[in-house]
Order: sequence, then C-alpha cells, then structure tokens
Amino acid sequence: MDARDRDEPSPRLRPQSLMLTYLGNYVLGRDIAVFSGSLIAAFARLGVGEHAVRSTLTRMVGRGLLARHRAGRRMHFGLTARSEAVLRDGEERVWRRGVLNTDWDGCWTVLAFSLPESWQRVRHDLRARLAWAGFGSLGNGTWIAPSRVDVRPIVAGLRLDGRVKVFAGPAEAPTNVPGMLREAFDLEALASGYRAFLARWDRPAPLPHAPDDLARYLWMTTEWLQLVRRDPRLPVEHLPAGWPAVRGQHVLLELRDRYEAPARRLADAAIESIPVPPPPPDTADGGEFPQNPRL
Repeated sequence: MDARDRDEPSPRLRPQSLMLTYLGNYVLGRDIAVFSGSLIAAFARLGVGEHAVRSTLTRMVGRGLLARHRAGRRMHFGLTARSEAVLRDGEERVWRRGVLNTDWDGCWTVLAFSLPESWQRVRHDLRARLAWAGFGSLGNGTWIAPSRVDVRPIVAGLRLDGRVKVFAGPAEAPTNVPGMLREAFDLEALASGYRAFLARWDRPAPLPHAPDDLARYLWMTTEWLQLVRRDPRLPVEHLPAGWPAVRGQHVLLELRDRYEAPARRLADAAIESIPVPPPPPDTADGGEFPQNPRL
C-alpha cells in the first residue's frame, strides 16, 4: 500500500495552541466571552478532555491571555489585549503574509547584544522575541534576519539601553550567505515539518477519522501556524530547491475553501457566549510586541 493511502495520525498539538486557533477564528473581533462548557464541548471533538481544557484556561488566565467573566453561576472566558495581539499576529502570518519572500531588497538586519550573566531572564526573553520576529542566531549574541526589521518594539520594556547594537544592509563579500543561513536557521527541521504537513493534508480526504470539518480546520490551521511561526521567510533566491512550504501553502488555501464555511457553522451553532467590553490596553512592559505565549 502506498504511504499516502494510509491514514496519517492527527497532529500532536498542545491544547493551548488549539485554543488560540479557536479563539482567533470564532472570538476575535466579536467582543464576547465564551462559556467554559462550550469550549469543553468543542475540544472534545479534538480528543482533548475536560480536565485538560480547564487546566489550559487557568494557565492562559495566569499568563494574561484570557480574562474571566462570570454570568450567574457560569464562567465565561474572553480575550485580553495581549491575546488579541497574539491572535492578530497569527492571522497575519497564516493568511496574509505568505511563506515566500518574493520582493526582497537584499537587506539584512544584524543585531548584537551583550548582557551580564546575572541577566539570564532578560536574555531568555530577548532570544524568544528575536526568534518570534524571524531572527536566527549566529552565536555570541549575534542574530540576523533576512529583511529590514524595526527592533524597537522587540526590545521594548527590556531596559537594554546601550546593550544592543543594530545594523541593516546587504551582505558583502566574502560572506558565504548559504553557509550563514545554515548556521542561523535549521532549515532541514523546518522542511521536515512542512513535509509532515503535506503527508497529512495533501490528499483527497485528509484525516478521515476526524469527527467533522471543524476538527479538521482547527488541526490544520494550528499545525500550519506552528510552522510559519518558525519560518524566517528566506528570500526565494536563498531557498533550497523544491522548498515544501510552497506546496504546503497551496494545500492550506485549497482546504480552507473546503473546511472554513462548514467549520464556522458548527462552531457558531455550539458556542454560548455573553457580550463583554473590548479589553483594556495591555500596560505590561513590552509595548505592543506580541509576547510568545509558549505555544
């Protein structure tokens, strides 16, 4: 039997990642808070049990990604300014930006930093923010991105005055650009992720064991977002031949046309919610840069 004829297992995704996808599709922009029972029922479709859903909701509240709203004896959960920023960033990456950098102007951004050993937490936060923004590490506190990047919102709130240096411009000879990219970015691991996505979804009837198109849509878009969040969007001239993200994006868009409408009908029919005011601005350090919610 051909490997493509065998049923691929569902992607193994964290409940919080799936929760963010659900919220981005069916809560973002609506100024509502969702009854916890609706979330439990929706995630049962994905094989996520009630205990895991409740634990996920509690953790997300603790991380500033959800706000509790009580209506009578029922608990509802709504978005915060921080989760709205994360969700809009994901929406941009999945549906608007695309996986190919086809209009590269030859510019690279180079960032270098030097922090005391006692600043381990700040160093960890800075590295997480840089990776989120598409930078790769060359070691010794030097990071590169294959585009011109405004780093001010990335470093906002970290109090790094005088400890970060940023340059932007073309790579000059004798720089070995392909070697530099292999050093900064694990392209083989990223390509393997795209190939796994294709093995699961590039077929006439993906995930036949799934209960419905809502489950398929949530699995598919969450898995794709995990990939594009790690993808630095290298210029096309520096991509390996046969880069699987190209076919992956084509499959994603085809399946969106198939799944999106029935998935929304199922989600809207099952959701119980209450209206809530828009979330107040996030006043925590870090400005408007969407913090990595540990997807």
